[in-house]
Amino acid sequence: MKNSAIVGINWGDEGKGRIVDLLSNKYDFVVRYQGGGNAGHTVLNEYGKFALHLIPSGIFHKGVVNVLGNGVAIDPESLLQEIESLREKGITVDENNLKISDRASLLFPWHKALDALEEDRLKNKKYGSTKQGIAPFYSDKYQKKTIMVGELLYSKHLKEHIKDILEWKNLTLTGVYHENPIDFDALYSWCESYAFKLRPFICDTGKLLKKAEQDGKSILFEAQLGSLRDLDYGIYPYTTSSNTLASYIPLGSGLANINIDEVIGVVKAYSTCVGEGPFVSEWIGEEANELREIGQEYGAKTGRPRRVGPIDIVATRYGVECQNATSIALTKLDILSYMDKIPVCTKYLLNGKTIDDFPFPFELEDCSPVYEYLDGWKCDISKVRKWNDLPKNAQRYVEYIEKNIGCRIQYISVGQERNAYIKR
Repeated sequence: MKNSAIVGINWGDEGKGRIVDLLSNKYDFVVRYQGGGNAGHTVLNEYGKFALHLIPSGIFHKGVVNVLGNGVAIDPESLLQEIESLREKGITVDENNLKISDRASLLFPWHKALDALEEDRLKNKKYGSTKQGIAPFYSDKYQKKTIMVGELLYSKHLKEHIKDILEWKNLTLTGVYHENPIDFDALYSWCESYAFKLRPFICDTGKLLKKAEQDGKSILFEAQLGSLRDLDYGIYPYTTSSNTLASYIPLGSGLANINIDEVIGVVKAYSTCVGEGPFVSEWIGEEANELREIGQEYGAKTGRPRRVGPIDIVATRYGVECQNATSIALTKLDILSYMDKIPVCTKYLLNGKTIDDFPFPFELEDCSPVYEYLDGWKCDISKVRKWNDLPKNAQRYVEYIEKNIGCRIQYISVGQERNAYIKR
């Protein structure tokens, strides 16, 4: 069986959770390899509608083992709330179908506190953080000042390590932000209430995945956010604080020698973005409000209205290249059914010149979109399940995108339900 990855091509919010939910029953393992609980994957299936933030979308399929790799920011409080919300709807979540890497690190309350304090300090220059502690977490990890999940199994050592890091962290809280220090006893009580409850899920996931590969099992890797939010290749500094690319899988999953056979990039049929930063094809005003309402474009984690606009070929082609995508899943094609003419951002205008290469991040603010318009299809396509049954103008729209981004579109989503898709 293939080892595959499902990754975001644009700013995140492309519909990755919907595609993972669709395909994950074909795999034995589903693995998250980066990011934290700062973004959500919305899934609609026979159990209901869910917004997953940390748990892989394979949790809805019996027999699938879901893994949080060492590259993931593990927020015990949020993770336990997510587990309980799934269990309340009849979804089994236990140590057999959820595994947490002992080499992952824990996200503590101080990370969220510092995240919010820094965004407040930045004021109108803020990065658009969801204030879930992600930037302080990854900063600490690279400074070697985080608590590894595996340390929860060593109580005596854990106390001393927390005391050491807390002393350092309180210097920042009190000295830089003039906040009250965090009390050790209160923090350790938090660990007892949340972090210690994760102990049954902890294992050496590298060893687990290595054995799975040796046994011929299939593995699906699930990314958070998209190419343009990657720390190194995205619209810095308006990025996340981890690497969102498929090339990070060997590092963040715990299986350093893994070969990825297939990279499925997820692209929305129009552009959406949550958070700050340049967004060349953004619509403002009534046309944006109409698209946002029809597409129900609100953040799964924050509930914030997503910024919306026509599909951006320049950014999408760049995202495809960054992810080295082998095929594309195009989501929400049905949402565009109301349009007479569908705009497509094909190039940028920068300093009087037309460009079609994605520019350096700081040039994006000076770019404006160049549009071409394709004829709409003006009918409901949500019940279509075969390519040949799509209206010709819908086919032409898909083929136009495919040609211009240089990657085959294999899956086309025409609705939220699991079976509402077309495979070409």
